[in-house]
Amino acid sequence: MKYRRLTREQLEELHREFINFLAAQSITAEEWDRIKKEQPETAEQEVDVFSDLIWEGVLQKVDYLENISQRQMNLFHLTGKEMRLIGIRVLNPDIDLTTQEGFGWFKKHFMTDMVEIMTAAKAYSEDRNRDKFELIEKGAVITKGELYRWFDDILRDGML
Repeated sequence: MKYRRLTREQLEELHREFINFLAAQSITAEEWDRIKKEQPETAEQEVDVFSDLIWEGVLQKVDYLENISQRQMNLFHLTGKEMRLIGIRVLNPDIDLTTQEGFGWFKKHFMTDMVEIMTAAKAYSEDRNRDKFELIEKGAVITKGELYRWFDDILRDGML
Protein backbone atom coordinates (compact mmCIF):
# COMPACT_ATOMS: atom_id res chain seq x y z
CA MET A 1 0.00 0.00 0.00
CA LYS A 2 1.44 3.34 -1.02
CA TYR A 3 -0.56 5.66 1.23
CA ARG A 4 -2.96 4.57 3.95
CA ARG A 5 -6.26 2.85 4.02
CA LEU A 6 -9.26 5.13 3.94
CA THR A 7 -11.15 5.37 7.21
CA ARG A 8 -14.47 3.61 7.64
CA GLU A 9 -16.21 6.99 7.31
CA GLN A 10 -14.34 7.79 4.10
CA LEU A 11 -15.17 4.38 2.67
CA GLU A 12 -18.83 4.86 3.55
CA GLU A 13 -18.80 8.23 1.77
CA LEU A 14 -17.23 6.57 -1.27
CA HIS A 15 -19.56 3.56 -1.26
CA ARG A 16 -20.76 4.12 -4.84
CA GLU A 17 -17.20 4.58 -6.11
CA PHE A 18 -16.15 1.36 -4.37
CA ILE A 19 -19.03 -0.52 -6.00
CA ASN A 20 -17.87 0.81 -9.39
CA PHE A 21 -14.29 -0.18 -8.54
CA LEU A 22 -15.41 -3.75 -7.81
CA ALA A 23 -17.63 -3.81 -10.89
CA ALA A 24 -14.68 -2.77 -13.06
CA GLN A 25 -13.01 -5.96 -11.83
CA SER A 26 -16.18 -7.98 -12.55
CA ILE A 27 -16.79 -8.53 -8.83
CA THR A 28 -20.49 -8.70 -8.01
CA ALA A 29 -22.05 -7.89 -4.63
CA GLU A 30 -22.52 -11.62 -3.94
CA GLU A 31 -18.90 -12.34 -4.89
CA TRP A 32 -17.68 -9.50 -2.66
CA ASP A 33 -19.62 -10.91 0.30
CA ARG A 34 -18.06 -14.33 -0.36
CA ILE A 35 -14.54 -12.84 -0.64
CA LYS A 36 -14.98 -10.96 2.64
CA LYS A 37 -16.03 -14.17 4.42
CA GLU A 38 -13.74 -16.72 2.79
CA GLN A 39 -10.71 -14.62 1.82
CA PRO A 40 -10.51 -11.69 4.23
CA GLU A 41 -6.90 -10.91 3.25
CA THR A 42 -7.96 -10.57 -0.40
CA ALA A 43 -10.79 -8.26 0.65
CA GLU A 44 -8.30 -6.16 2.62
CA GLN A 45 -6.01 -5.96 -0.41
CA GLU A 46 -8.90 -4.75 -2.58
CA VAL A 47 -9.72 -2.02 -0.05
CA ASP A 48 -6.03 -1.04 0.02
CA VAL A 49 -5.85 -0.80 -3.78
CA PHE A 50 -9.05 1.26 -3.83
CA SER A 51 -7.67 3.54 -1.09
CA ASP A 52 -4.48 4.15 -3.05
CA LEU A 53 -6.49 4.96 -6.19
CA ILE A 54 -8.60 7.47 -4.29
CA TRP A 55 -5.54 9.07 -2.66
CA GLU A 56 -3.78 9.34 -6.05
CA GLY A 57 -6.79 11.11 -7.53
CA VAL A 58 -7.11 13.51 -4.60
CA LEU A 59 -3.39 14.27 -4.35
CA GLN A 60 -3.16 14.93 -8.08
CA LYS A 61 -5.62 17.82 -7.65
CA VAL A 62 -4.19 19.33 -4.43
CA ASP A 63 -2.71 22.80 -4.97
CA TYR A 64 -2.80 24.26 -1.44
CA LEU A 65 -2.33 22.92 2.07
CA GLU A 66 -2.40 24.62 5.46
CA ASN A 67 -1.02 23.41 8.76
CA ILE A 68 -2.03 25.75 11.58
CA SER A 69 -1.03 25.18 15.20
CA GLN A 70 -1.07 27.36 18.31
CA ARG A 71 1.68 29.72 17.25
CA GLN A 72 2.55 28.71 13.72
CA MET A 73 1.01 28.67 10.28
CA ASN A 74 2.56 26.79 7.41
CA LEU A 75 0.86 27.68 4.16
CA PHE A 76 1.83 25.58 1.14
CA HIS A 77 1.37 26.18 -2.55
CA LEU A 78 2.04 22.96 -4.42
CA THR A 79 2.99 24.00 -7.92
CA GLY A 80 3.90 21.76 -10.81
CA LYS A 81 7.61 22.03 -10.05
CA GLU A 82 8.00 22.71 -6.35
CA MET A 83 6.41 23.14 -2.95
CA ARG A 84 6.32 26.77 -1.84
CA LEU A 85 5.95 27.67 1.81
CA ILE A 86 4.92 30.78 3.65
CA GLY A 87 5.82 30.10 7.27
CA ILE A 88 4.41 32.31 10.00
CA ARG A 89 5.34 32.23 13.68
CA VAL A 90 3.70 34.25 16.43
CA LEU A 91 6.18 35.27 19.15
CA ASN A 92 3.51 36.20 21.70
CA PRO A 93 3.17 33.10 23.94
CA ASP A 94 -0.37 34.10 24.94
CA ILE A 95 -1.74 33.75 21.40
CA ASP A 96 -3.35 30.63 20.01
CA LEU A 97 -3.93 30.88 16.26
CA THR A 98 -6.39 27.99 16.38
CA THR A 99 -8.90 30.13 18.29
CA GLN A 100 -11.04 32.93 16.93
CA GLU A 101 -9.54 35.39 19.44
CA GLY A 102 -5.98 34.34 18.60
CA PHE A 103 -6.54 34.65 14.87
CA GLY A 104 -8.20 38.04 15.45
CA TRP A 105 -5.08 39.19 17.33
CA PHE A 106 -2.95 37.89 14.47
CA LYS A 107 -4.91 39.84 11.84
CA LYS A 108 -4.22 43.07 13.75
CA HIS A 109 -0.55 42.36 14.52
CA PHE A 110 0.86 40.37 11.60
CA MET A 111 2.91 43.37 10.45
CA THR A 112 4.59 43.86 13.85
CA ASP A 113 7.75 42.39 15.30
CA MET A 114 5.57 39.96 17.27
CA VAL A 115 5.16 37.92 14.08
CA GLU A 116 7.89 36.34 11.95
CA ILE A 117 7.18 35.49 8.32
CA MET A 118 9.50 33.53 6.06
CA THR A 119 9.24 31.92 2.67
CA ALA A 120 10.90 28.89 1.17
CA ALA A 121 10.64 26.59 -1.81
CA LYS A 122 11.62 22.97 -2.18
CA ALA A 123 11.72 20.68 -5.18
CA TYR A 124 9.63 17.55 -5.01
CA SER A 125 11.22 14.16 -4.53
CA GLU A 126 10.68 11.60 -7.29
CA ASP A 127 7.14 11.10 -6.00
CA ARG A 128 5.26 14.41 -5.88
CA ASN A 129 2.04 12.88 -4.56
CA ARG A 130 3.92 11.11 -1.77
CA ASP A 131 5.40 14.48 -0.72
CA LYS A 132 1.91 15.97 -0.58
CA PHE A 133 0.58 12.99 1.35
CA GLU A 134 3.35 13.29 3.95
CA LEU A 135 2.34 16.91 4.62
CA ILE A 136 -1.26 15.78 5.11
CA GLU A 137 -0.17 13.01 7.45
CA LYS A 138 1.71 15.64 9.50
CA GLY A 139 -1.52 17.59 9.98
CA ALA A 140 -1.91 19.76 6.89
CA VAL A 141 -5.39 20.16 5.44
CA ILE A 142 -6.38 20.72 1.83
CA THR A 143 -7.60 24.26 1.16
CA LYS A 144 -8.46 26.52 -1.74
CA GLY A 145 -5.43 28.66 -0.94
CA GLU A 146 -7.09 31.94 0.02
CA LEU A 147 -4.76 32.55 2.97
CA TYR A 148 -1.65 31.60 1.01
CA ARG A 149 -2.58 33.86 -1.90
CA TRP A 150 -3.42 36.75 0.44
CA PHE A 151 0.01 36.56 2.08
CA ASP A 152 1.72 35.98 -1.25
CA ASP A 153 0.16 39.18 -2.62
CA ILE A 154 1.28 41.15 0.45
CA LEU A 155 4.80 39.76 0.17
CA ARG A 156 4.99 40.51 -3.57
CA ASP A 157 3.73 44.06 -3.04
CA GLY A 158 6.52 44.55 -0.49
CA MET A 159 4.14 45.43 2.33
CA LEU A 160 6.05 43.19 4.76
